[in-house]
Amino acid sequence: MTARATRIGYQGDITLPHRDEWELYHNNFSLCSKKLRVCLAELGLPYRSHHINLIETGCYENVGRDYLAINPAGLVPVLLHCGHPIYESHEEIVYAAAHAGSRGEELMPEDPNARAEVEHWIDRASLVGKDPTKGTDQRAGHCIPGLTLPIFAAMVQHISTREILKGLLSHPNKERPLIFLTLKWMGIRGLPRLAPAMRLLRRSLRHMGQHLDALGKQLDKHGGPWITGERFTLADVSWMVILDRLVETDWDGVLWGGDARPKVAAYWRRLAGRESYLAAVLEMRCPITRQGIAAVKQAKASDQSLRDAFEGK
Repeated sequence: MTARATRIGYQGDITLPHRDEWELYHNNFSLCSKKLRVCLAELGLPYRSHHINLIETGCYENVGRDYLAINPAGLVPVLLHCGHPIYESHEEIVYAAAHAGSRGEELMPEDPNARAEVEHWIDRASLVGKDPTKGTDQRAGHCIPGLTLPIFAAMVQHISTREILKGLLSHPNKERPLIFLTLKWMGIRGLPRLAPAMRLLRRSLRHMGQHLDALGKQLDKHGGPWITGERFTLADVSWMVILDRLVETDWDGVLWGGDARPKVAAYWRRLAGRESYLAAVLEMRCPITRQGIAAVKQAKASDQSLRDAFEGK
């Protein structure tokens, strides 16, 4: 393990209660949680699982007293290594790889040039900063909140208004429960009447297209099958969950369906065929997410004007 790896996101001065070497606090729907689960699956690192609900999957467990003792920011995921927490997913995957021997070296190469390329594509897929809806032109990860709005609007229909209102008391960001209340009242079909939401959605869709164009060129550069060529790396882990979220939210047909971006389409098929995707993402979809996926597809299929509004036509 390099000195650099020991510093990345590692809180060695904090020791939290734990039973196993690796423990993971995560959420089934959370994009960053998916990324870390896929990474651990690829590395073959066993871990003790602690599922933490977000409001979109049931309740504000992430801002409850017990979880705030794990992460005072109320964010998921948190990775514990021997009780010491690592907090940011793009740092957590690098840290985990640094502790996974030769398999970790495959996913995060030591060669400086190869490592820099992997780090660039990890960063481009990451959610960074306090407001991830800004900088959509810089990071594909920052396009995800806007593109997730339709499925959020569908999923919160299964959450009681009373449960959402609890966030006004407990959530540090009071805007978040207000957004979810608005989405619950308006529903997916009312989303086009929310002008700020639609501006974010359309900007995110436009910029995501640009990120996928760049991804296609990168796959061309090395000839695939993966972002840096023959070796599957943490860059591919990061982009697997980006593309999965676009499939969840029914953007795949727009962004790489038909003749649009065939290299991205082929890349997605390879990613979706990996055992880590099946075990860490597909098999862990929660019922509310599955209901949301079906609701988004049904609403767009039955209402052409809604589809046109989302796609900016």
